Amino acid sequence: MATDTPARAHGRAGRNVPVSIASAVVLIALILVTLLVWKTLFMVVVAAAVLVAIWELHRGFSAMSVDLPEQPLMAGGVVMVVVAYFWGAPALVTATAVSALVTMLWLLRRGVPGYVHSATASVFTLVYVPFLGSFVALLLREGGATGFHRYDAGVKGILTFIAVTAASDIGGFVAGVLFGRHPMAPVISPKKSWEGFVGSGVACVAVGVAMIVWVLDADWWIGVCLGLVAVVMATLGDLCESVIKRDLGIKDMSQVIPGHGGLMDRLDSLLATVAPIWLLLHYLVF
Repeated sequence: MATDTPARAHGRAGRNVPVSIASAVVLIALILVTLLVWKTLFMVVVAAAVLVAIWELHRGFSAMSVDLPEQPLMAGGVVMVVVAYFWGAPALVTATAVSALVTMLWLLRRGVPGYVHSATASVFTLVYVPFLGSFVALLLREGGATGFHRYDAGVKGILTFIAVTAASDIGGFVAGVLFGRHPMAPVISPKKSWEGFVGSGVACVAVGVAMIVWVLDADWWIGVCLGLVAVVMATLGDLCESVIKRDLGIKDMSQVIPGHGGLMDRLDSLLATVAPIWLLLHYLVF
């Protein structure tokens, strides 16, 4: 009789660390190459991430018998990213409103039953993924959407945003594995601990100060503010995504990234931090 092979244990980390690190290295290399060679190409990466994230949410919501209309959401998502980069925040607001209306009109083709559920989930998806993701475009355009220098303010802003958010994940992961004893939200995310949160905070502030002073050439106290904002928002973003997955009854959004799960499992903290980081850098640094 065939027996089920037990899942390989990965210790307190809860993941295959070597595979996870390898995947992270590939993703970081993709980001750096596109940013530093021709930053507009990075917008292609952002648009592709939006498309994959919408697909993952469509897959997740289907577990609750909610069928997201992928076509208008994906088309609207790409348009939102593009207009945010080339024409700024007012264009993003307009594109978001139009995309929401088009999506709701698209759903009329399906009739009355389930319309409210599908429309609500669709607008939620539109705001959660492409709208928040478009703040990456707003941050990158700080150095100009065209006629920019290779290593301009926008590129520096993106590198700062990614570095600080990554510091939250890495600091929390290391501190949680080594010292985690007190769960922060055991019902939502059992592996997340208060010790990990402290580790995230220390790492975020340290990296925030370093990036603000040495990369963006601004005052150190802005780096402290940046780090504190990042750790709070990244943690909230991670918890919110955990709630979504628990409500949908799934462990991972997909398995597109070896060692990490779905793309949304990596974007959760990035999506939550990018808007406040753009706001802080836009008014205090740029």
